[in-house]
Amino acid sequence: MTLRIPSLSSDPASPFPPVETALDDPDGLLACGGDLSPARFLAAYRGGIFPWFSEGEPILWWSPSRRAVLPTDALHLPDRLRRKLRNSGWTVRADTAFAEVVDGCAAPRPGQRDTWITAGMRAAYLELHKLGHAHSIEVFDADARLIGGLFGLSFGQMFCGDSMYSARSGASSLALAALAHRLRGWGWPIIDAQVPNDHTRRLGVQAWPRPAYLQALARQRELPGRPGNWAQGFGELPAAVVCASAAQALAD
Repeated sequence: MTLRIPSLSSDPASPFPPVETALDDPDGLLACGGDLSPARFLAAYRGGIFPWFSEGEPILWWSPSRRAVLPTDALHLPDRLRRKLRNSGWTVRADTAFAEVVDGCAAPRPGQRDTWITAGMRAAYLELHKLGHAHSIEVFDADARLIGGLFGLSFGQMFCGDSMYSARSGASSLALAALAHRLRGWGWPIIDAQVPNDHTRRLGVQAWPRPAYLQALARQRELPGRPGNWAQGFGELPAAVVCASAAQALAD
């Protein structure tokens, strides 16, 4: 079967097709081609669209019918994991090891032979980070070794997560919990997690219909944001503080 989807020009200013025209099967496939420039990336994310493709494929752009969304006051750490993290001595920082987090996320998972974070995608994210649009949330063990984290794009009062990884069990969950804690303190209500999976559902991620997500996105993207490096504003968060915050947010 041949799929027929719009092909984008190499001009970063050329518009995406309406997201309502995305395919049902595969769910959310909207367009192909274009480029990975910062302007294209930001236009895509501001419109509820993200790139996802493998090496050797054309650039593919997606806007699925149901979007993974984490309300920042709904992050859930299971009791056993929370006890482990609370006593771990780990800490969380932002934007001090962006390239290393991207590389950790790009490493093939067990049973996988390749990654969607191609060399071109990696270069694009590094450029977006340099421009102050992409951020990493990093988890360090008690010996200050990087053991996991996540990264994504931010604009307005919106954070769109792209990927996460753990070199030690629980590290990516702590990174997400720390991000939710800090964004909640800044008054940012949601995190875009793109596509739901079993792991993020257990942490509180919800599946929103595309129209509901786009409505929230349209509101959040126009609010004053935090461009630039987040290292100082995010600070260093001990795991015990993050765990206590997550528990309190759910209790409230």
